[in-house]
Amino acid sequence: MATSAVWQVPGVPAEFDWLGVPVHAEMGGGSLVVAAGGHTDWFVDPGSGATVLNAPALLGAAPGEYTLSCRVEAELRATFDAGALVLWADEHTWAKLALERSPQGEAMVVSVVTRGESDDCNSVIVGAESTWLRVASLGPAYAFHFSLDGRRWQFVRHFRFPERTAPRIGFEAQSPTGEGCRARFSEIVYRPGPLTDLRDGS
Repeated sequence: MATSAVWQVPGVPAEFDWLGVPVHAEMGGGSLVVAAGGHTDWFVDPGSGATVLNAPALLGAAPGEYTLSCRVEAELRATFDAGALVLWADEHTWAKLALERSPQGEAMVVSVVTRGESDDCNSVIVGAESTWLRVASLGPAYAFHFSLDGRRWQFVRHFRFPERTAPRIGFEAQSPTGEGCRARFSEIVYRPGPLTDLRDGS
């Protein structure tokens, strides 16, 4: 595995490369597998300002308005282990939508939007180590959704960065308190153009 090489994600019109170094990564059969090492995360503590930005992510610059969705499966062994779809502009401006293990040991949909500090929000317990996640680019704003079946989408978050920075889109795995986490991203679907309604389930 060469993390310095350009990667292609089938169906996504972008060239991808790595931010951070995965323990293992592979693309095959339309699926991407990313394994993060232990004590890896993206988070800027809003209280202390303590920053950890060492989780591996495969990032690419998708053009214009679009939606990117996929099924995310993650081996959620330790608290905050996760697989996530991410937006990355720079170390101060980024967001992630994750399937994450809660402190109670449950699989949850969690979102984090960082504009200097991280705004962390737990959404819904999904009760399984897989779900569908979606990121939508909507001009100057972005939206996060999740789905239990890959067809009907539930709204999570609508937000805007301080200025239009055209962040890169990507796939991340993390293990902040554990010894590593392996995430699989499959059924990856890229669609150009904006969503017409954030809350109608389509």
